[in-house]
Amino acid sequence: MTDTHAPRPGASSRVRLLVTLGVAGLAVAIAAWVWLGNAGQAKECPVQAEAAAAIDAAAVGELAGLNGTGEGRGYASLVFKDAQGADLSIADFKGKALLVNFWASWCVPCREEMPALDALASKYNSDSFMVLPINLDIGENGTAKARKFLDDNQFATLPLYADNSFAAFDRLKQQAVAIGLPATLILDGNGCELAVLQGPAEWNTPDGEAVVQALTGLRS
Repeated sequence: MTDTHAPRPGASSRVRLLVTLGVAGLAVAIAAWVWLGNAGQAKECPVQAEAAAAIDAAAVGELAGLNGTGEGRGYASLVFKDAQGADLSIADFKGKALLVNFWASWCVPCREEMPALDALASKYNSDSFMVLPINLDIGENGTAKARKFLDDNQFATLPLYADNSFAAFDRLKQQAVAIGLPATLILDGNGCELAVLQGPAEWNTPDGEAVVQALTGLRS
């Protein structure tokens, strides 16, 4: 008796081929989706290897943890709020090289770092450079906690900027730029990343000043 359900010669090979091609096609599609999803971020700024190397060379001693990057990441669209709750972004500071410090009032290393940042800002803030602290105390009372900390310590030069949604720092985590607080970005006048520091540093030292001088000596 003839088995009408028996596979035709070569049918199994064709099925295996189709399955293989389907898996390969899916892998290519996923890879393309991931690449396209990151391409906008990766190409937001030009690669600036020389500028990053100049910052990296200046980062010694107390600033040895600062790493020159300049890989093309940009933060012009990174948003936060001012003390009155108005929306701002890094693009609003275009033309100024920035030391962007992410901090929170509950973060002990952040609190310890703030006096040095305030002293550095007092010396170097200008039309071409600014220390820009962004507070990340979350929730409805987050900004109030940050304001109290700044007021209690009577910092002369550190303004209140905040993102109580934590979205700005989530962006850094998603791009594997930083994982904890404090964290600092060194940006050029176009909001393009030149260096990253994970953790605190003693900025009010000759080592910290050398980094700022190297940054402000670069053309934006």
